[in-house]
Amino acid sequence: MTRAPLTSLLALSVILSGCGGSGGGGSAPVVATTGPSGAPAPSAGCTLRDRQDWAAAQLREWYLFPETLPASLDPATYTSVQAYVDALTATARGQRRDRNFTYVTSIAQENAFYASGSSAGFGIRLSTDGAAGRVFVAEAFEGAPALAQGIDRGTEILAIGTNAGDLRTVRSIITAEGGGGVTAALGPNTAGVTRVLRVTDGAGQRDVTVSKADYALAPVSERYGARIIEDGGRQVGYVNLRTFISTADAPLRNAFATFRARNVTDVIIDVRYNGGGLVSIAELVGDLLGRARTGSEALNYTTYRPEKASRNSTRLFQPRAESIAPTRVAFIGTAATASASELIVNDQIPYLRANAALIGTNTFGKPVGQIAVDRAACDDRLRIVAFATQNAARQGNYFDGLATVVEASCQAADDLGRPLGDPAEGSVRAALDFIAGRPCNRISVGDAGTLSTRSEGKRELLTPANPDTAQREVPGLF
Repeated sequence: MTRAPLTSLLALSVILSGCGGSGGGGSAPVVATTGPSGAPAPSAGCTLRDRQDWAAAQLREWYLFPETLPASLDPATYTSVQAYVDALTATARGQRRDRNFTYVTSIAQENAFYASGSSAGFGIRLSTDGAAGRVFVAEAFEGAPALAQGIDRGTEILAIGTNAGDLRTVRSIITAEGGGGVTAALGPNTAGVTRVLRVTDGAGQRDVTVSKADYALAPVSERYGARIIEDGGRQVGYVNLRTFISTADAPLRNAFATFRARNVTDVIIDVRYNGGGLVSIAELVGDLLGRARTGSEALNYTTYRPEKASRNSTRLFQPRAESIAPTRVAFIGTAATASASELIVNDQIPYLRANAALIGTNTFGKPVGQIAVDRAACDDRLRIVAFATQNAARQGNYFDGLATVVEASCQAADDLGRPLGDPAEGSVRAALDFIAGRPCNRISVGDAGTLSTRSEGKRELLTPANPDTAQREVPGLF
């Protein structure tokens, strides 16, 4: 999760960032390094060793699990800052408490994404069935190049090339190089990079030339992001939230204002691909579900290590003009659902109990969040796991996914054959069944959460080895 930066000498900017290449949001701080007097620290060099030493010092100052850090570790054998950070946090990673959540990124790149969803690419989210050697489009974004070329959810990519003469089949790429080969074949996320894609969908097979471009990701789709579904005489609100960025504020408020005006109290919140993001947006979701709550009731708690306990905080409900008092809420999730997306589910458990359900598969499992420590001279932002989140009942130990803590859940498939938000799509259908009180099979705690369907077998979102900020927060993004 990520909290907006504070404008003070020691400004903490918080984020709940998600799984391994996926992100997650939150309310954590960005810390500006200061000297002993509290004044800005003198500028140091940006050599690899300078940056490694700086990263190690910040970890020792802020890391939530300081007892897991090695007493000493020579950085000389590591060829990047991230490799050294990985080595320093290896013990916590082995304990599943920090699964690639602590990382180095670009200040400029991250700020651009959280402000508007700005990134460059085709504007598609990809899932892969490695065993079958297949890649599918799980989602396509408005205003981006791929959708403009007719590539949308359910499209299968059969081959990739830089031109029509060097197309390689996806099956052969995966056989030879795994998923990383597909990432490489699609090229860098730079505007102007062009690829020829052989695709197949309901319109048949064709070759399409697509160039990557800069675009702003809409966190709530204009096509299916918010709607009211009629189900057996019942009105059910549906919201699909792609990522927790600041521009999600207005469409979320608008959606819930419509629900309130229509007296909708049963809601589906679809975060099946959402790796997390800003804590402020996660807390807004809690408030929009909090019409029946008071300003003295806790939405959640944030806790730091004992030495930083002065930063611990309690977030109370702040009911908004658009808030509803939900009867039942179905949260659609998968293994790609992490961090801020998990926080909004966990926050509702003490209040809705079995009337809040997880639909789909088990989630990733990230009840911790990052602060961001900046070294502006080097454009380095170190995202450090520094705090844990808990709901009003002090529940927060779901490192093995939300299926370990929710009182109600229903297994469901991610059905690429139907649009998101379609009442007949597998997970939406299961969510409607839960809301209507129809029976379902509970999600297994051991469920790895792969995005499976009846016909495509096991799929997972395609994640680069070194994701950029947008790919961390929007898993599967290309």
